[in-house]
Amino acid sequence: MTTITTQRATAARTGRPSHVVADAVTMLRRNLLHIVRYPGLTVFVIGAPVVFLLLFVFVFGGTLGAGLPGVDPGGGRAAYVAYVIPGILAMTIAGTAGGAATTVAMDMTEGITARFRTMAISRAAVLAGHVLGNTIQGIIGVVVVLGVGLLVGFRSTTGPVQWLAAAGLVVLIAFAISWLAVAMGMQSKTVETASNLPMLLLLLPFLGSGFVPTDSMPAGLQWFAEYQPFTPFVETLRGLLLGTPIGSNAVLAIGWCVVIAAAGYAWSMAIYERKSVR
Repeated sequence: MTTITTQRATAARTGRPSHVVADAVTMLRRNLLHIVRYPGLTVFVIGAPVVFLLLFVFVFGGTLGAGLPGVDPGGGRAAYVAYVIPGILAMTIAGTAGGAATTVAMDMTEGITARFRTMAISRAAVLAGHVLGNTIQGIIGVVVVLGVGLLVGFRSTTGPVQWLAAAGLVVLIAFAISWLAVAMGMQSKTVETASNLPMLLLLLPFLGSGFVPTDSMPAGLQWFAEYQPFTPFVETLRGLLLGTPIGSNAVLAIGWCVVIAAAGYAWSMAIYERKSVR
């Protein structure tokens, strides 16, 4: 029995694909159960974007929509619903980072991750469980917010192929943000820090094209908005759902997803390995 355990531990540390996948599924199941047992965080992650959607549509939508290019002032709110939905969807995904970082920090501070490091579990799988669980939570949040958007008047003008592409992009963005959130949670010294650090991601849709066109911003802010990742995320989703021009935004969006996911993975694994040798 000891020999089998030793072999299993060695396989886990050398990253044999079959064991990594099996361990990742186990860790995913654990994180999904955690979401079910503690629904308060999930409700907040999904509820906050819904509140923002209703606030911007019914309080600011008439004025902001009238300022969009080529919009009849009388149809401002209806136009703004279509414009703002992609930004709200991006914000929904960004908002899940706080929950993932908090959960990871709780595992770190309570010693659960330290126990995993001593067990015959793939190190990558421990983190992948958090990533996959948070990705699923992000997808659920997007579906809920999109459903509310349909109730308040959002209507897509594209077909099934574009919707499928938009769904794929949502998964990529959620996956990338989840890796970054896991790294933030592992880097944080306390749970409170972990819950606050990802708040920076929530600002990016506001400082991009999520809520107003970037050409309405001051020059310095406009430059930042055009070169940060959430602007191509939003513009690609907007083009896929509404048929607006996408240009190079799709390539930029996928590229940013790859960069963010790779950076988050390398950062989190470096912290995990460093703490494993202490």
